[in-house]
Formats: sequence, C-alpha cells, structure tokens
Amino acid sequence: MTYVNYLGDVGPGDVALAGGKGIGLGGLIQAGLPVPAGFVLNTAAYAEFVEANHLGAGIQALAALPPEASPQDYEDASQRIRALFGAGTMPAAIAAELGAAYRRLSDGDAAVAVRSSATAEDLPSASFAGQQETYLNVVGVDALAAAATDCWASLWTARAMAYRAREGIAPDTVRLAVVVQCMIEAEAAGVMFTANPANGRRDQLVISAAWGLGESVVSGTVSTDDIVVEAGTGRVLSRRTADKETMTVYADHGTREQPVPAERRHRPVLDDRAAAELAGFGTRIMELFGVPQDIEWARAGDEFFILQSRAITALPEPAADTPATWTVPYPKGLYFRASIVEQLPDPLSPLFADLIDGSVSRSLRALLTDAVGKNVIRENDVGLPTINGYAYYYYRTAAMWRVTAKSLTAVRSLARGKAHMGVTGWREFSHPRYEQVIQDWSAKPVGELSGEELLAGVQALLDAGTVYYTAVQSIIPVAATSEISFRTYYDRLVRRDGDPPAQTFLLGYDSEPIRAEKSLYGLAAWAREVPGLAPAILHEPTAALVESERTGLPPAGMDPALWQQWHPRFQDHLGRFGHSVYNLDFLTPVPADDPSPLLETVKFYLRGQGNDPHERQRLAAARREDQTSRTVARLGPGRRAAFLRLLRWAQRAAPIREDALADVGLAWPLLRRMLFELGRRLVDSGVVAEPGDVFWLRHRELRSAVEFGLAGPGTPAAVAITGADGPVRAGAVAERKMLWRGQAKVAAPQLLPESRWMERAFGSMMPAAPQDQPADVIKGSGASSGRVSAPARVLRGPEDFAQMMPGDVLVARITTPAWTSLFAMASAVVTDVGGPLSHSSIVAREYGIPAVLGTGVATQRLTSGQQILVDGDAGTVTIEHPGVTAGP
Repeated sequence: MTYVNYLGDVGPGDVALAGGKGIGLGGLIQAGLPVPAGFVLNTAAYAEFVEANHLGAGIQALAALPPEASPQDYEDASQRIRALFGAGTMPAAIAAELGAAYRRLSDGDAAVAVRSSATAEDLPSASFAGQQETYLNVVGVDALAAAATDCWASLWTARAMAYRAREGIAPDTVRLAVVVQCMIEAEAAGVMFTANPANGRRDQLVISAAWGLGESVVSGTVSTDDIVVEAGTGRVLSRRTADKETMTVYADHGTREQPVPAERRHRPVLDDRAAAELAGFGTRIMELFGVPQDIEWARAGDEFFILQSRAITALPEPAADTPATWTVPYPKGLYFRASIVEQLPDPLSPLFADLIDGSVSRSLRALLTDAVGKNVIRENDVGLPTINGYAYYYYRTAAMWRVTAKSLTAVRSLARGKAHMGVTGWREFSHPRYEQVIQDWSAKPVGELSGEELLAGVQALLDAGTVYYTAVQSIIPVAATSEISFRTYYDRLVRRDGDPPAQTFLLGYDSEPIRAEKSLYGLAAWAREVPGLAPAILHEPTAALVESERTGLPPAGMDPALWQQWHPRFQDHLGRFGHSVYNLDFLTPVPADDPSPLLETVKFYLRGQGNDPHERQRLAAARREDQTSRTVARLGPGRRAAFLRLLRWAQRAAPIREDALADVGLAWPLLRRMLFELGRRLVDSGVVAEPGDVFWLRHRELRSAVEFGLAGPGTPAAVAITGADGPVRAGAVAERKMLWRGQAKVAAPQLLPESRWMERAFGSMMPAAPQDQPADVIKGSGASSGRVSAPARVLRGPEDFAQMMPGDVLVARITTPAWTSLFAMASAVVTDVGGPLSHSSIVAREYGIPAVLGTGVATQRLTSGQQILVDGDAGTVTIEHPGVTAGP
C-alpha cells in the first residue's frame, strides 16, 4: 500500500486520493507555476489509521447529527471524535513512508506547512475553506506525524460537521488527505481573487497583502493592503494602503505575531510592478482551471510562490459601478417615479425601455386628449425615459401647467366615465378590448410567424397592455377617494373609544389575488386527499417539478399516475392566474413561465403550515358585518345614511381595483413566448448566445436583425453571421447586463431634478419616503396595523422567493398581486414603494399582518436575517440590536 504521493504526480482524477487542495497544487506544478515542493499523505493513510485504531463505528455514531442540531451538540461530538484520534497510534507502515518523504524534502529538519485536503473540499459545488486545520513551521518527523494526526481529526471539527450536514454530505463519504510543503521564508503574503468578489467583475483581480506570513491574512486577523488590478494589462485600478500594526512570523514552534516595524506600517507591501506580476500568475491560474480562483501566495525576496488555489464559490454576476449622478435627459421638465413606475422597481431591460417609452407616451396623450380636449398634450410633452436605467414619468413643465388648468374638466370626465375611464369604462371597454387583442394574436401559431409579424405582435400586445394600465389608473383614484372619504367620515363623526379601525369594515371581500391564494390552498387540500400525491410533491425538488410542468412529463421519481392527476389541475391554476406580473418589465418571468414560487406555496400548505384562507375570510366578513350592525344601530338617521353610503362605495371600489391590477399582465405570457421565439431564431443566426438575450438588445438592433432576415422561421444556417469570437451581439449583451446589475444596487430618487422646492411641492405625493434615513428607525406609511418583531427577508424578485421562511418579515421594493402567495408566510410586510391604498396595504390587512410601506430605503438598509420591529400603527421599522430593548 502506498500512502504518499508527490504533488507533481497528482492529477485531476485523484481527488478521492489527494483531496481538493492536493489536486489543485498538482495542477499548478504541472503547469509550471512556482509552488513549494511537497507531497500528499493520501486518504488511504487516513482510512488505515481509522481502521487500525477501530475508530470507524464511533465516528459515525457521533457524527450522525441532523442539520438542525444545536452548535453545542456539534461541539460535544467534535471533542469526543478528536479525542479518539488523539488516543490513536499511527501504524508503522504509514509512519515509515511519511518519514521517508519528509527527509526527501531536505536533510530531515525542514520547516514544513501541514494542511488538510478533504475529498469534498475546494470543489465548485461546495466551499470548505477554513473548515479543517493548517499547521505551520512544523519541524521534525515526530512533530510532522502529530500534525498529520491533528489534521485527520480536524475533519470532524464542529463547523466542518455542521457545514457538511447543511450541504447534505454524509459523514461516511468524506476522507482527508494531508498536504505537506516546504515553508517559505515569506517577507509578505496574502490572497488574490482572479475576479472581483465585490462586483463580480471577471476583468479585475483583487489582491490583499500583508507583511509576514499569509495565514493571518486568510483568517482575517491582520490589516491588509487591498489592490484592484485590471486583468490582461496588469494596470492597477485602485489601491488602499492599510496601517499594518501586526504581522505573523515564525516562532521556535509554529508562528507568533509581532509589531510591524515603524518604517513598514504605512508602506505598500507590493508596488505596482509587483502587483502586476502577481496578477499575471493569477490570470494563468484562472485560465488553467477555467473558473475564477481564490489563491494564497507568498513572496520571498523578489520571488512569488503559489501556496494553493481553489475555485471561488458564490461569486456574484459581474456588475458595473453604481451610478453616482442623476442627470436628466430633458432639462425643461419634471421627473416622477410614480403611477406605472411603481410596477417597475428595477432598472429596465434595454428592449423594454425602448418599447415602453413610446407606448406610454401614446397612451397618455390619447387618454388626456379624450378627457380634456385636443392640443392639451403635444408631441414630446410626456414620456417614460430612463435615467441610470430607471423609468421616470416625464412631463414637460409647460404641459404640466396646461393639464393643471384642465384638471376640473378631467375630474368631470372621470365621473361621467368619458374616455373609457372609471369602473364602467374598465369593465365594459378596456378589459374586453385587451382580451380581444390577446385573443387575436393567440390564434396565430407563434412558430409560424415571420420575424416582422412577431415584432409587430410584441408591439401590439405591449401597447394593449399599456392602454389597459392607463385605464386602470382611472380606477385607483376612485378606490382611493372612496376609502379616504369613508375613513375620514368614520374617524371624525362615528368612531368612539374602543371602536375598531376603519379598515375592519373593508375586509373579508374577494379579489383576484385572494382567489389565486384560495386556488393554491385548494390544490394542496385536494392533493392531501389523493393517496401518495402529497408526499410525492414534497419529495420532488421544485426545479424538477417546474421542468415537468414545462414538458408535461412526470419527474423521474414520481408515479406517472399521480402526475396525470396533478398536472392538469395545476395547469388550470396557471391558465387562470399565471399572467400575474412580479414586475411589468417583460424581462421578469410570470408564473406561467416559472411557477417555482407557486409550487413552493403549495408545499408550504402541504406541510400543514399557514392558515385556511376561506376561514380567515369568513371570520373577517363576520367581524365586518357584526361591527357594521353595531355601528348602524347607534347612529341617527342622517349619520346612518351617510355612513352606509360611504361604506358601500368603499366596499365596492377596493376589490375592483385589485381585480383590475391583477390583469395588467394578461398579454405577458404570449408576449414573452413571441420574444423567446425571436431569441431562438437569433441564436440560430449567430446574433445572440441564448434566447433570453433578446431582452438585452436595443429595439433598433432587433428590428435590423428582423429586416436583415435573421429572425424568420427556420432561418437557414447559411444566413448565420456568428463572429470569430462568438455571437455578434454577445459582448454588448454582457456589457448591458453588467451595467444593469450595477444600477440595480442603488435606490432611484423619487423626484428629479433633486431640489428642495421639488421635494416641498411634490414629495408628499410620492409613493416612497425620502432616502436620507440613516438612523435605526426607518419611517414609512403605516398601512396595516399591528406590531411584530421578526427576522427580515429582503427579496428582489421571484428568483429569491425560495429564501422566504415562515414568520419572516417580507421586505421588497414593491409587491404586486403576484407576490400574494408570500403573504401567507410573512409576519409583516415592508416595502420601499407604496402607500396606505396600495396592493401591499390591502392584502396585508386581509391577512391581518402589519405593513409599513413607502420607506424608500428598506431594501438598501436592511439585510436578510436582521431582527427588526415593524410597527404598522406608527409607520416605522426599527433595526433591533442584540441586548437592546426596542420598547414595550
């Protein structure tokens, strides 16, 4: 049996023998990179030690802890397992081979570094960095044997066992090799990332450097210089030189810390030339392994050494720098993030931005012309331009004055239902017309349409949706006015001490979001009644269920007979509710495209979590009717009549508003199918790399491709124009995605230009509070009463929905009707945008959970897992700190 392998002989297929660290170093040596000489005490030695000392059964019994076990349970198990290793004896054959390999490194007194190399370590699927131990400046055969035994025992540290349990890695599947290398007399050392971990940029390397040995840099115990280097050129883009107070150096045994000499404390560890040289090694290593790398390095004299390299895990997608200025494109105008913009919380995709601007402008001009007369709104008076990617309603200043002068005319038109406005206009004209446009285009097989027809269909469907949304905007004032009128009358002339708030009288009614929730609950209730179906759904990963919903074929592990019962029922739900949008930008999938959040909600109900929405609604309706009867009974004839008239008006209007908003995305499933069809054809023609890249093209680029014949059905390969470096628009698409990610990190101002007079004049009308809220108390609008202290869960969109845990506070930029499924899990709701009459408010009140809306900064200031106090009565969100009481 061979227990030692030299690093230069270890190949990529030897992970089971040498562990992740071992094969990584072997690859570096074989590529000619400067790696200290060394060898691996392989996993066969670990297995032999465990068997010879009869440790196997004891280890497995102690290590078989569930992921939810307490930290103390893991710590107790770890101490007992490590005691087993400490009491063991290294078999003679292993000791002899280890000693011989050590003596080959030098004359038998070399200082070596002894590092753990687990078989599941440093792989792309899991990051075990720091989970096992490293021992430095080990001298002598006996000390080396002891360090190797300690490394084996460190496979069972509490943090390593807990990590593996969370990752689903069984205790009996892991082994540990030990890497032994000559120590470098390092004057400086550190780590290097071949992609920028802060912004995900693959064209930037980040170097952290300190004086002395690098182990303290890895552990984060010393201050480091931080340098950002441009890949390829080696140009230093930025550097931060730290005040380096301490450094790690050799001791007689192991290492110690000592003060940095005064003349070195403020001196850069690496000058620009040295940083460029080190970055060159990083680029070679990344090219060798094909993925961004986390590299430990050391420098002795003028020579660099690579101590180890592993794949970076959880690296974000590349993002550009966040915008710092907000320059308006047209200076003689006002810019607002309100109305339709509330449904566009993120930067817009390029194609949507190009199409929606003209669509909104045409729709608004048509509506206002019908409502207040011709020539009030002129060409270029209104629009939906983007600033740093974010959509803004734009009104030319002169147009604002002209519209203001006609405001009474517009109100009268709304009251009479002119221009197809109001509830009647929505019900009898806008909604049927929208459905008819969708029906007409649905009759045409998408795959048989020409590129020109597909592009025309996209524009027609988007225009129909914009016209519909504009009509819906005339319902919102009706709903708002009715609720405000009722609440004001009730609070001032009816309510007495001890009476419930006005919202009690408006709860317990059906609306489309509530009907969607009840449909999912009903699906779960039915599934529990079908023998074997509920366990089958819970057992299948959600991703597998989504793929099966797309193909219609059952998941590999599911009984086809059960699937045939489930699939059509779930498809019926998607057919009715799958068009609900999370975000109006058609870049974002609707539930019909990706039903993952809906399936997670079904699983939530199948586990017996959540409340029966039918019962919740029944109780709310009973309270409403009881309180109505009590109130009416004590009022005189005049106040009773006014109370009932205002109450019935508010009760009718609120559900209609939710119904109208829920159908804004009716065209989106078909519209997205058309765009993906165009995208598939452009992939075949070599224009883009994948179908979804069509969303990142500018409209003129897409139109040019269509006119050039690159998007016709069955485009022949001869027409393809793939460039030498891949699809011709691949670079532009990557740049735009990177720019979008940088823009998405900022909170867009509600009003532009930013000025005091703008804030004074229009700030109170905006759906979000000012962004300068640095304190621990974030202010917004109290939209649903109650007080809850719970962990925050910050969600950007449906891609994050699986992170939501029961009892979390849902924190988002906005919520639309498509977010309603999460309200069943949430203990409270907090948004950047919205107010007392928004969707979030109405649904939160139906669920009986507190809501603070329109904070402006919640998603920027809060982090997932942070404990917060949500006060829906005061309209505040307080960041709670351990040991600090937030109040009674």
